[in-house]
Amino acid sequence: MTSTLASHSLPDHTQLPDKNGEFVKNFQEHPQSVILTTSILPVLEKLHPDGNFCIGQDSGIYWRITDPPEQGAVAPDWFYVPHVTPFLNGIFRRSYVLWQEIVAPLIAIEFVSGSGAEERDATPYQGKFWIYEQAIRIPFYAIFDAFQNLLEVYHLVDGHYAPVPVNGRGHYPIPPMGVELGIVHQEVPWLRWWDEQGNLLPTAQERVEQAEAIALQERLARETAEQLLAQERQEKQKLLAYLQSMGINPDTIP
Repeated sequence: MTSTLASHSLPDHTQLPDKNGEFVKNFQEHPQSVILTTSILPVLEKLHPDGNFCIGQDSGIYWRITDPPEQGAVAPDWFYVPHVTPFLNGIFRRSYVLWQEIVAPLIAIEFVSGSGAEERDATPYQGKFWIYEQAIRIPFYAIFDAFQNLLEVYHLVDGHYAPVPVNGRGHYPIPPMGVELGIVHQEVPWLRWWDEQGNLLPTAQERVEQAEAIALQERLARETAEQLLAQERQEKQKLLAYLQSMGINPDTIP
């Protein structure tokens, strides 16, 4: 890849394959990607009020020109690219082509489906670890193994990936995004985002449920206030009726 090549002489995202014939390897991968995307969107929308950012979910990143083209691509399970529009020529990207954009993703995340060897493969020009570290140079790389309930996060330091240490909450900080990455340890572990104060970032569904819960609480509070007011009026009316039955004018009571 080189920025000196004329862009019109190279294939773009509409000319390169966007499928490699492989299917998703386990049923957790798709909902896991949805969880990561919908929970981080409000953060990224604040970071990029112009809307210029991309999220890829099992999408191809073309990093070198090969024949066939697919051999020059990798497909992280999840990645985020800052300051790049998700559209090109009025259509959604079919893949991310580095010789068009130059800008590398800020973070790539892989979900382990086998032993994890593929995600940790440092073989030059072939292994994902080497490609992310040495070719694309993605600043943060995370490997999530739901089967082992494990998460590894690496940061590119002096041209090589160094493990990111966990903080006091057991999370991995991603400072450029202002978030932390970690695992919710349930019957099925899920990879999740937290803010820098340690608050779990809700998914879209969780935000809807939270909004519905708040609306319900407000409605119940209004109904309770209305019931109390109605009860107060009834008590007042009873008192007035009692006083009148005793021949007492309520207006004369100081």
